[in-house]
Amino acid sequence: MLYNWFQHITFAHPWFFALFLLVPIMIWWYLKKSAGQEATMLVSTLTNEKGSSSWKNMLSHSLITFRCLAVVCLIIALARPQTRNDEELKTGQGIDIILCIDVSGSMFAQDLLPNRLEAAKKVAADFVDSRVTDRVGVVIFSGESFTLVPLTTDKDVLKASIYNIQLGALEDGTAIGDGLGISVARLKDSKTRSKVIILLTDGEDQGGRISPLEGKDLAKTYGIRVYTIGVGTDGYAPVPIPDESGHIVTRQQKVNIDEPLLRLIADQTGGLYFRARDNESLKGVYSEIDQLEKSKVEVTTFRRYTERFHPFAIAAAALLLLEMALRYTLFRKFP
Repeated sequence: MLYNWFQHITFAHPWFFALFLLVPIMIWWYLKKSAGQEATMLVSTLTNEKGSSSWKNMLSHSLITFRCLAVVCLIIALARPQTRNDEELKTGQGIDIILCIDVSGSMFAQDLLPNRLEAAKKVAADFVDSRVTDRVGVVIFSGESFTLVPLTTDKDVLKASIYNIQLGALEDGTAIGDGLGISVARLKDSKTRSKVIILLTDGEDQGGRISPLEGKDLAKTYGIRVYTIGVGTDGYAPVPIPDESGHIVTRQQKVNIDEPLLRLIADQTGGLYFRARDNESLKGVYSEIDQLEKSKVEVTTFRRYTERFHPFAIAAAALLLLEMALRYTLFRKFP
């Protein structure tokens, strides 16, 4: 316990520890003085007086102990032990970002580990952690779209919601336009200097209430940059699907990503198109977007100190008072 206490203690005036040299000097002086005194013997026929004298002689050495301990406590108090508490205040102008994530059935494909959706959830949650002052929201889409989390700075809520995304929550399909349109709706009234959508999908648009091109035009109208990510390997990918008997079997399905469409959406809104063929490249995509979309952050550090010398000062005073009380009462020397 004492070790842990000293692990968190700093001293404002550590040079006072040089005064610890006084302690051995005090002990040496006391021993020299005691040895130089002439020995005397009280002759008494009363046994209880001999016992009392012997008892006092033994306890008389406690006076120097109390004085040395008082000096030690006083030196520590003069060194001013303190505990330090650092607090960071982060301020700045952030960016409003919508993570628009495809949750269609093809996101079960296992060309990313453990599958495309779980890999996307992991990098999205890490991305949320990296955005210090930004507001982030989450939109999911498949055959329909849904706002999972509106714009917020609550990182815990965002990450919990992202990790709780499940396939099959929405009607199956790939309505890219609907996902893009809902994302624009969440950002269009934002007053921030920068508004961004990160659209992640692994397929081709299969229709919806609005087309991807209409969604792209809406984003342009409101000055929203769209970064698009195509997820999946080239060719075929293993996808677990139920067979006729209800058992899950893995079958190879062709990867169909409309790269020209995703590239067009990104180019015409001021964003970029990325292709993520494995976990590492997907992580790299979000890292690159993180670097491209830098928010202005100012960090102010407050350092507070709490004084901890009081117990040592009180102990020093108490030990000196005890030493003086014993010296002038129990061990008082009469002429």
